[in-house]
Formats: sequence, C-alpha cells, structure tokens
Amino acid sequence: MFRLDGKVALVTGASRGIGRAIAARLAEQGATVVAAARGSNAADCAQALTAKGLRAEAMTLDVTDAAAVEQAPAEIVSRHGHLDIVVSNAGVTRDQLLLRLKRDDWDAVMATNLTAAYLLAQAAIRPMLKQRGGRIVAISSVVGQMGNAGQTNYAASKAGLIGFAKALAREVASRNITVNVIAPGFIETDMTRAVADRAREELTGQIPMGRLGAVDDVAAAACFLASDEAAYITGQVLGVNGGMYM
Repeated sequence: MFRLDGKVALVTGASRGIGRAIAARLAEQGATVVAAARGSNAADCAQALTAKGLRAEAMTLDVTDAAAVEQAPAEIVSRHGHLDIVVSNAGVTRDQLLLRLKRDDWDAVMATNLTAAYLLAQAAIRPMLKQRGGRIVAISSVVGQMGNAGQTNYAASKAGLIGFAKALAREVASRNITVNVIAPGFIETDMTRAVADRAREELTGQIPMGRLGAVDDVAAAACFLASDEAAYITGQVLGVNGGMYM
C-alpha cells in the first residue's frame, strides 16, 4: 500500500461516510490526519483513530465560514510545521427540479461543494508553495460528469470542481504540487442505504459491475493520489464508479 509516513493531511467532511473512510485510510498509511467537520462531529472520527494507535486530531470547521476555512491550513502548519495533503470532501445536496429550485438551495450547495474547495485550496497552496510540494484531492461525483435530473445545483458544483482542479493543477505543477479529482459513482453510505429497495435495484442496474461501491474504494483512490507514487499525476479525474460512466 502507499505509505504516507511523516505527512500531515487535512480531510474535510470527515465525520462520516467517504470522508471518514479517507481519514482512516490516510492515518493507517502513516499520515497525521486532521479530521475536520462541523460542530463536534470531527471528534468521534479522530478518537476512533487514536484509539487504534493512529495519529489524528479533530478540527471543528464549518466550510461555509470563509474566515475559518482560510485560517485552517495556517493553524495546522503552526502545530505541525507543514501541510502535505488536503482532501476537499465536504458536500451537501439540496435536490429539486430546476423549475422548483430555490435560490437558497442553489447557494447552499455552491458554498459547501465548490466555494469552500476554492477557499481551502487557496489557503493550502501558500505553505505548499514554500515547501515546494503537496497534494490536493477534490471529491467530485459522477453526477458532475454525466448530470442527473433534479440535481442541477449539485451537478454544477461537482462539475465546477473538475474545472477548478484542472486549472489549478496547471498553476502549481512546477512547484511539485499535484491537484486531482476523484469522481465517485453510487457509493454505499447512510444516504444510499436510505433509498427504497426498488430504487436501489434501478441504480445498481446502471452499474456494469452490478453493485454499489464501498467507501473504502474511494479511500483507496485518495490514498494513492496523496502518495509519492502519484507524483507525476496531476489535473486528472479518477472515476470510482464501477463502470457507470466511462
């Protein structure tokens, strides 16, 4: 597996699901993980990791608070001396057909899914430029690649992450900073487990591999992109979708 000994990683949206799995995988491979989430939700993730003897700490972070997001990387650098990996995973949905979609729901999704990633990357690349190295990984979605009815706001935010990452990758590549995107398909999480059986069957029917993905499938991809083995990979979109979108 891809070792990350001595690295310091920040993972947003780390309290559950994909974010929590990514935080765990990075810590298991030797990184010191800062698990960030709103309120006290991050503490449970960090405590679960430290109970296993792994290096982790919690950070209370609302990614829609611009000032807090801009300050987070500096706080980590002040404690650890460096910040090597940033995974922008925090995301929300506010699904509705466009004709019924409220402006507040559009703005909420953009603020959490896209604007927060911009603010965090902007703050994180400052120390990464000085240390001449770093890894930024954004968690997008297959919906951002192929669209989905009732999710115009979500699809736009996730497609925006892809364009943002590709542009940023060109800006910082000369300083050994890579910027990549993971686009998960339908992943087994609390959200998908709540879907009715018939709907789950229909979703599974769209996937050539015939099953929903696991959070660990996404975590493994994030671990690879954060590692030295991915040093020559930047500006790419890695689909973890069982063949749903090719």
